[in-house]
Amino acid sequence: MLDIRCPTYIILFIIMHNEFFHLLNRGVDKRNIFLDERDYFRFIHNLFEFNDINNVNPNSSNRVFKSKSHNSQWLDIGCPTIGKTERRPRKLLVNIHFFCLMPNHYHLLVSPLVENGISYFMKKLNMGYSKYFNEKYDRSGALFQGKYKSVHIERDAHFLWIPYYIHFNPLELKFPSWKHEKVSDYKQAMKYLESYRWSSHLDYLGKKNFPSVTQRDFFLESFGGEKKYQNSVSESLSEINISDMENITLE
Repeated sequence: MLDIRCPTYIILFIIMHNEFFHLLNRGVDKRNIFLDERDYFRFIHNLFEFNDINNVNPNSSNRVFKSKSHNSQWLDIGCPTIGKTERRPRKLLVNIHFFCLMPNHYHLLVSPLVENGISYFMKKLNMGYSKYFNEKYDRSGALFQGKYKSVHIERDAHFLWIPYYIHFNPLELKFPSWKHEKVSDYKQAMKYLESYRWSSHLDYLGKKNFPSVTQRDFFLESFGGEKKYQNSVSESLSEINISDMENITLE
């Protein structure tokens, strides 16, 4: 985990000089917003494409995603070239430090880079994905349960645990009580997290998944590198206290 022996004044300095926001939105009436693999890919594609000050057409790049189940290689989104066509550099609205997609909701940890960067990015992200989803599934109306929820990370305990909380969310699918009871089989939990593609966890482990989506340098330096992050996961599974995360989990 982030080194909890780090003096509090250093943690507070980091927080004060780098604004972090935990963002969440879920499907209306808690409905699933990802119904198949392509939906997850599309949302992650949009995380990349819409993180740009300039207006973009999410359909213009048409990145190809190949399914691992069909014995083909995963391709990273955010490739600098599509065929022979160069893509212009993005001007980021936010730094996306962590993300996790769940069947009926998503989590992000971001830092704004421009004024109103978060609100502009989230407007593009939610509206763009809703349009795609409604067209694909021949539906109309709101997809998300109102405006996204946002909490400013201000306390040292929150700063220490929020990366793990976001990355551990998929455990709900296999270990439903993980937030209330300690995980008894850490190896099985870690194995499951490494099998779950729809988060930034694998990229923090150094296993190329969707590396272009997130800006990981700041937190990797805090963790002490990819290897130390990996070593910290099992320790964090045994130590994380959800009660310490009160008011920022947004659930």
